[in-house]
Amino acid sequence: VGCDRSKNLVDICGEKNFQAFVCDALSVPIRSGSCDACISIAVIHHFSTAERRLATIHELARLLRPGGMALIYVWAMEQEYKSQKSKYLKEKNGSKDKEEEINTGMAQRPRLSDQMSLSSSQDSACSDRLLNNSKDEGCDAKPVAGSRLPVHTNRTSFHSQDLLVPWHLKGGTKKKGKSVDPVSFPAGSKESQELSPVFHRYYHVFSEGELEAACRSLDCVRVQNSYYDQGNWCVVLEKL
Repeated sequence: VGCDRSKNLVDICGEKNFQAFVCDALSVPIRSGSCDACISIAVIHHFSTAERRLATIHELARLLRPGGMALIYVWAMEQEYKSQKSKYLKEKNGSKDKEEEINTGMAQRPRLSDQMSLSSSQDSACSDRLLNNSKDEGCDAKPVAGSRLPVHTNRTSFHSQDLLVPWHLKGGTKKKGKSVDPVSFPAGSKESQELSPVFHRYYHVFSEGELEAACRSLDCVRVQNSYYDQGNWCVVLEKL
């Protein structure tokens, strides 16, 4: 059973005969202690405070039966670890690597959680529009009006744990009275950039040990494993 904040993504699951529903990671409408296992991939790093990030972990633990397991992935501050660069740094812009969304903490995949810099309605529209062959092209992002957060430059190392990541949304756009498909323009071209609206999404990238420490602060779970995987910090929990 899957859940997501984006109705459009959940509808796609329904079309593929998967069981999924719309909900918020802070309040999942499933009975306590009813799940054998839970997976949270690239969700928790979208919450804007340590308290809310911890609350999502606690909610995940609530769903598990005693002995149940949970796997958590969040984007790492350290994109170069043990002298090895992550795929996020090594991949060139415009890559067609289908596994990219997993290897980079799925930061390039539309995920919807509470954000500090975008209202939930605006963020929902952002996630829904990302379904139309969207892709983060990465460019020299301009500061966001009214925001004190730095804007990340795609495919570069992180210089702040709290930041905005630019998303370049693709979709049919009218120009001079005609409908234009931006996919017809080369990625990163002037025409493509002009036709692709840019949204900025909030991320908190986790430093080494941060996710594990948050999990260990809960007395209802035990950390079974903690590791680094292609630019992500990962933890496996067991419900006590």
